[in-house]
Amino acid sequence: MSAGSIPAPKPLPAVWRQYYVLMKPRVIQLIVFCAFIGMVLAVPGWPGAAQWRTMALASLGIWMVSGAAAAFNCLIEQHIDARMRRTAWRPTARGELTRAQALAFSAALCAAGSALLYLAVNPLTMWLTLATFVGYAIVYTVILKPLTPQNIVIGGASGAMPPVLGWAAMTNAVTAEALVLFLIIFLWTPPHFWALALYRVEDYRKSGLPMLPVTHGSEFTRLHILLYTLVLFAACLLPYLLRMSGWLYLLAAVVLNAGFVAYAWRLWRSYSDEQARRTFRFSLIHLSLLFAAMLVDHYLVTLWP
Repeated sequence: MSAGSIPAPKPLPAVWRQYYVLMKPRVIQLIVFCAFIGMVLAVPGWPGAAQWRTMALASLGIWMVSGAAAAFNCLIEQHIDARMRRTAWRPTARGELTRAQALAFSAALCAAGSALLYLAVNPLTMWLTLATFVGYAIVYTVILKPLTPQNIVIGGASGAMPPVLGWAAMTNAVTAEALVLFLIIFLWTPPHFWALALYRVEDYRKSGLPMLPVTHGSEFTRLHILLYTLVLFAACLLPYLLRMSGWLYLLAAVVLNAGFVAYAWRLWRSYSDEQARRTFRFSLIHLSLLFAAMLVDHYLVTLWP
């Protein structure tokens, strides 16, 4: 058959695309990736068949509950999203999905994901994942975000939970190693999000949310981005110092964190929206490559101790 004679795949029905968008898929992909790294690091050596099965089921359950939290966030922030150019396209903001539909979808997805984690993984992982849902969807979205410019710092605890969930899925425990992974994402979140808030400051001002660039100004925010990247640099050395990871991770951590500090330094010294965008984009690369380096380092040690 010629390429022109192959029928084009049928697109998903519009309503399913809207539900999928409601889950913030790009954010959820990073969450599941970080959870998977926690699972891998919790297993010494190469996982067996049963462990791979647990990883797959845990990843699916975490994906479902995280997607439910994202959908609930869109529901709560429907009117705020509609006022912001960055989020005005979301189905709830555009009125393409009703509040009842979004709530039912979030509740069903959360219930199904929680049941999967409880029955197929372990109760600890289910309770921790459910607590993360409450922390993000209720504590952060409903309480902290509209009340304090430190919302992203305090609420960042929920976003830092994925590797802890992954670790608990494989060990049925929360250990010091899992908390080190938590600390890295917790410290990464403020400079990542504040870089975005800097070049979207007018959006946040119109929304009425007390984000740090709105309440304290650009210079104050840029200084705190720099300070957080310095503390993050130190925290990212802990996996090597605690013998969780080896030389390959150490090399990646030094290079990536030096890059993040350099971006933050340039942002602090001379602001532009483009430099803020570059810093935000690099923060995503930083976290992804940092955890990927942990993964490669872990199996490099396994194969060549």
